[in-house]
Amino acid sequence: MNDFISGMTSALCCVAGLFFLRFWRKTRDRFFAFFATSFLLMAVHRMVSLYLRDDSEHLLTAYVIRLLTFVLILVAIVDKNRGTPRKKDSSPPRPVDSVR
Repeated sequence: MNDFISGMTSALCCVAGLFFLRFWRKTRDRFFAFFATSFLLMAVHRMVSLYLRDDSEHLLTAYVIRLLTFVLILVAIVDKNRGTPRKKDSSPPRPVDSVR
């Protein structure tokens, strides 16, 4: 049963990674590229940990992949928030009397 759940989780991570890859292709925003990479790495982690679960020596490799995944998510969040500041809206401000 655990093998089935790990396989299903891996497949769903692939689907999420492909969705983020599609968003990255449309917008060219690095945030989506980081998330696509991290979800695809998470799918790889699931497959590697499924195949290496009996060998504890190589299990460290699987967790390094997992660590890299979460570091990529943190890098994406920091990169998104420290990027270039947004341009202010150039439309004139609304008059105060019209807001009621």
